[in-house]
Amino acid sequence: MQFGIFSVGDVTPDPTTGRTPTERERIKAMVAIALKAEEVGLDVFATGEHHNPPFVPSSPTTMLGYIAARTERLVLSTSTTLITTNDPVKIAEDFAMLQQLADGRVDVMMGRGNTGPVYPWFGQDIRQGINLAVENYALLHRLWREDVVDWEGKFRTPLQGFTSTPRPLDGVPPFVWHGSIRSPEIAEQAAYYGDGFFHNNIFWPADHTKRMVELYRARYAHYGHGTPEQAIVGLGGQVFMRKNSQDAVREFRPYFDVAPVYGHGPSLEEFTQQTPLTVGSPQQVIEKTLSFREYAGDYQRQLFLMDHAGLPLKTVLEQLDLLGEEVVPVLRKEFAKNRPADVPDAPVHASLLAAAKKKEGVGA
Repeated sequence: MQFGIFSVGDVTPDPTTGRTPTERERIKAMVAIALKAEEVGLDVFATGEHHNPPFVPSSPTTMLGYIAARTERLVLSTSTTLITTNDPVKIAEDFAMLQQLADGRVDVMMGRGNTGPVYPWFGQDIRQGINLAVENYALLHRLWREDVVDWEGKFRTPLQGFTSTPRPLDGVPPFVWHGSIRSPEIAEQAAYYGDGFFHNNIFWPADHTKRMVELYRARYAHYGHGTPEQAIVGLGGQVFMRKNSQDAVREFRPYFDVAPVYGHGPSLEEFTQQTPLTVGSPQQVIEKTLSFREYAGDYQRQLFLMDHAGLPLKTVLEQLDLLGEEVVPVLRKEFAKNRPADVPDAPVHASLLAAAKKKEGVGA
């Protein structure tokens, strides 16, 4: 099972000081956080994609390529790649290039994002969001697997004899997660292709997450990719820790109250009761995270949101120390207990390459 962090890259004033970091400071902070993630033994760093203030990560592959050059083991991913407004040809090229540079330490999460105006900015219609996601990914899937593609669809110009370059490393495309919070059509899409399904359940109660994950698992089996238990599931989460839970609540409250993603709504206490957000001691984070298995089953990837709402870099790095030293080692041990042997590990380039070679051998 993989553990890591994801960043939405928001530039938010620190409510305790009133200071707003510059865009350069925030970008550099995201890099420092990724490097710290590898240092403390985490498996994955993922960045979002946004094209509007107060967010900075408009070019995920640029950032991830820079991080790839400074890391050795970390899997580099996105927490949203906008399959609706990016050209599938450019996604195919950009991520194959990143995959080559990073020696395969790359996967990608497809999503529609949470900013409606991005559609007209890139010449698309938000009313076609699901249709764009379905058609664009169908083309991307082919571009990574066929050397020469002839294609015609509704939302872009046709392709005739087109070859996307560079080709995926070792002929194996990056693993794809389809991220969605509320759209069953995306769970269906992930299941159809046998890809992963990532439910970023940071805003939603457990019963909603359970329904979405169970739908994906059932449809994964329906399409013949394996049993429901063998489907590839990832979950999001949010934590803020201090050794003493009261200190964590007191320190995090002003950040929660003004956070761009959930501020000015339910109280901190209401939010932690109703969603996966955990504000407290490392032990409380362990207990809450382990409870995810009760409604999601045995899953493959757990990502935490930790660097948002104006939290200073020093504080985030302290959080990562706690996560890497006190939380993740226990989670690895506990999640491994009673895990059925037929539940697959999180896909990585080496395992995907081995599976491809095995399939070639069977077909030979």
